[in-house]
Parts: sequence; structure tokens; C-alpha cells
Amino acid sequence: MLLREVNKVRLDKWLWSVRVFKSRSMATDACKSGKVKLASQTAKASSMVSEGQVVEVKKNGFNLTFRVIRLIEKRVSASLASTCIEDLTPSEELTKYKDWFTGKASPEFRDRGDGRPTKKERREIDEFKVVYLDDEDGWEEDE
Repeated sequence: MLLREVNKVRLDKWLWSVRVFKSRSMATDACKSGKVKLASQTAKASSMVSEGQVVEVKKNGFNLTFRVIRLIEKRVSASLASTCIEDLTPSEELTKYKDWFTGKASPEFRDRGDGRPTKKERREIDEFKVVYLDDEDGWEEDE
């Protein structure tokens, strides 16, 4: 069986294996920058997580909340990963940007003939969005 029984797993490894983050290094970076909380305290990537704990993640401007149902160390299929995590994120949090943007500006626009954005332009756009969304996150830094 792909799911092995363990008592505790590193937080960054678990976040990656249940597909909250695309890569383990992204999960580690999120922990290092204080965007992951375990038991309402900022957690290190090396923190050990156990079943039943609540994990809060700030990702792409959303404050997501998960409960650990089952511990896994390896990345598995999405259908198996979904059985290891319970999403406690309120629906208001998931729809906050949809509600905010309703009736506001039009979607992103590129002039005709400009083609698709280059890799550099996509990175600049993503960086702008991250900086813009992180300013309104509402989380205070723990010192």
C-alpha cells in the first residue's frame, strides 16, 4: 500500500505530499517566511505534525485551514491525498476575491499582436500579484 503508518512527519513534507504546495521547496519556503502556522503558532519546516492537528497556510492571498487526518511521507495521487486532509477553510475566505472583484475592473488585457507573455513577463506579473496580495493578508509577524 502507498500509505505507510507513521507517528509524526515533517510539516513541509506533509504539506507537499497532500498537494497543498507543488514542491517541497515551496512548502519549506512558506514555512521559513512565516506563512504556515501549526497550533496557531508560526511553524518551522522541520516541525513535526501529527494526526488531528490544525495547520493554517497563507497562500496566494488566501488563509487556508486544514486538519491532518492521516500522515503520509510520499507524494501520492490526488484521490489518495484528499483522504489525508480535511479542509476547514470557511467558504467566505475562498470567495473573498470573487466577491471583491465583482463589478470592478475588467480582466487582464494584452494588446492585439503582443502575443503570449514571455517567461520574464510572467514572472513580473506573478511577483506583482504576490506583493499586492501579501499587503492585505491580515497576518501579523511573530517575533
